[in-house]
This record gives sequence, C-alpha cells and structure tokens, in this order.
Amino acid sequence: MLPALAHVDTWIFDLDNTLYPARADLFGHIDRRMTQFVAELLGLDREAAWRLQKDYFLEHGTTLAGLMAEHQVDPHAFLAYVHDIEMDALEANAPLAAAIARLPGRKLVFTNGDKPYALKVLDRLGLGESFEAVHDIHAMDLVPKPDPSAYAGLCRAFDIAPSRALFVEDMARNLKPAKAIGMTTVWVDNGSEQHHDADRTYVDFVTDDITTWLETALETR
Repeated sequence: MLPALAHVDTWIFDLDNTLYPARADLFGHIDRRMTQFVAELLGLDREAAWRLQKDYFLEHGTTLAGLMAEHQVDPHAFLAYVHDIEMDALEANAPLAAAIARLPGRKLVFTNGDKPYALKVLDRLGLGESFEAVHDIHAMDLVPKPDPSAYAGLCRAFDIAPSRALFVEDMARNLKPAKAIGMTTVWVDNGSEQHHDADRTYVDFVTDDITTWLETALETR
C-alpha cells in the first residue's frame, strides 16, 4: 500500500461518475429526466427548466433539495422518476472489483442518490458484493453532500474515525467537507464536474480513473 495511505481503514466511494466512467453518461440520462420533471411540474419549457434545475443544484446541493425547499416536492416520487433509466452503458469492471476487495478495512458507498438505484448500478458493475453498505440520500435525512451534516451522519452511522478514512468523489466540492473533518480525499477528475473551484487545497490525490489509481496504490511499496 502507498505509505501515505497506510493509516486508512475505511474506504468511502461516491457512486455516479466515480465507480464508473463519466463517458457512460448515465448521469446525463438522469439529468435529462430531472429537467423533464421540473418542466412538467412548473409548466416550463426545457431551456427554462434546465436553468432552474442548475440553479437549484448550485444553491441547494442537489436539484431535489431545491425542489423540496421551493416546491415541497415528494422526494420518493422525484427519485423514482429520475432514476427510471436504462443502464445498458454500464459494464462489469472485474479489475475494479478486485482492487476494492484488496483494500484493507471497510468499504462504503456514500451517494446523493437513493439505495435502490445505487444497488442496481453496483450490480451492473459487478460490485454488488464489494461494499458493506450504501449511505444514501434518505440516510442523510434528505440533506445532501456537500452539507457537513451528511458527512457527520455517515461517520455516526458507521462509527468512522475521519482521520482514518478516505473519500473518493468526482465532484471536488464534495471533498471539501470531508477534508475539513480529517479525511484523506481523492478527486476523480474525469470531466463530470460542472463548475470548477480554483481552490484545490482540500484535494490530496487526483486521478482520472479510480481503477488505475487503486491498482497503483496497492502495488506501491
């Protein structure tokens, strides 16, 4: 194991665009479903709905959080609608499954999506048995990353010592609260980040492919 990671006993992974390549464009399908949901809910054309959707994402952390705050949207109805997509673009990733299996300690998924969707994605990737648990948006009491309460709740739920945990994310801004409580952070810089922040002092490691990064970290002496 890479010496800088020798202290890590809990490995935490985001789901979308982290455990699978951004080129699969799975979240692109979800994004279009979110736009359609907003358009139908508020009687907007797609362009106006898309702009509002992105405003809510930036202001509230997720589109859902904005819709709940501004329009009292039922989260279960929203999540069922936006996650009703085909997953044909996802393929099993045996090398990633093997690398995760070799990591010493616990492995968790920490996602702003919901658990039923996460489990379907993990099964498609061949990672259905790779993780102890999925900590989803409902476990966060519907307050998503990057709100600090989401990270505090994760640590309470699984008795995690942040100083011994590592968090992998494609959205760099979601790493900032993790670093603030002492986690080691890995940014999967694969082009999925929608708005870049010039400050990257809270990022410890950067990769464009988590499988390659894990394999390198595991083989380092």
